[in-house]
Amino acid sequence: MNVTMMLCDAAQAVNGKLYVLGGGWNIIGPEPSPTGIAILVRVPWDEANRRHRLRLELVTEDGHPVHVDGPKGLQPVQISAEFEVGRPVGHRPGRPLPVTPGINVGPLPLKADTHYEWRCYIDDETRDDWRMEFSTRPQVRQPA
Repeated sequence: MNVTMMLCDAAQAVNGKLYVLGGGWNIIGPEPSPTGIAILVRVPWDEANRRHRLRLELVTEDGHPVHVDGPKGLQPVQISAEFEVGRPVGHRPGRPLPVTPGINVGPLPLKADTHYEWRCYIDDETRDDWRMEFSTRPQVRQPA
C-alpha cells in the first residue's frame, strides 16, 4: 500500500475524488479548530477485492496517544474505517487502485505550543511516511 495524507480545514470524497478546503497546513490553534484529513491510498492490484482496515491515531511528539474527554471518560483520539476496492472493467492488471477517504474531525482541545502527529495504519501496519505532523501555536497572553 501507498498512503498520502494532507491536513486541511475540511475534506470530502465524492466519486473517487478528494475535495480539499484549506489544505496543506501544519500549524493550528491554539484554540480548538475543526480539522480535515485528506487521504489517498493506492491499493496494489493483488490487494483488491479484499476488506482492509484503516486507522488513524493522534499522538504526541513522544508517541503517546492523545486522550480527550468523551462519553466514556478519557479516550484516545482514534478514527477507524474499513474499505474494499474492486477492480473496475478496463483497469490494467498490475496497476494500483485509488481509495480516497476524506475525514473530518471536530474541534479537539489540544495543548498550546505542542507538537502532534496523525499516524495512519492499514491492516495494523504503518510506515514512517504514513504520518502527518503538525503543531499548535503558543497561547497569546492578553495585556492586563
